[in-house]
Amino acid sequence: MTVVVGYVPTPEGEAALTAAVAEAERRGEPLHVVNTSRGDSLVDRRFAGEEDLRAVRERLDATGVRYELEQQVRGREAAEEVVDAAERLSASLLVIGLRRRTPTGKLITGSSAQRILLDAPCPVLAVKAAY
Repeated sequence: MTVVVGYVPTPEGEAALTAAVAEAERRGEPLHVVNTSRGDSLVDRRFAGEEDLRAVRERLDATGVRYELEQQVRGREAAEEVVDAAERLSASLLVIGLRRRTPTGKLITGSSAQRILLDAPCPVLAVKAAY
């Protein structure tokens, strides 16, 4: 089994990565990091650049946890990519970061986190960044 984490280069994504590493260590399982973009805009701040990925690799190398990094640009929503990875890898746990949003903001823009929580084939650990 594998721990899957949805990663974005934000404080929420860093909190998710920290929690996922801890869970992978505790469970003795490998970690699968998913970073994705639909590819429908020229700049997507959620899509990790080379420097972001290098920092993630260095951080994960220092932990000793076995890991894989997956970065996709396939025109799909992030929630679909993360849930697909969890299904494909028979994940034991899926870890996501949550950001602060108003109830109105959630209603108007929808929520990737909500879709993941509803569609995930395994338990989901949702974490918030410390502010």
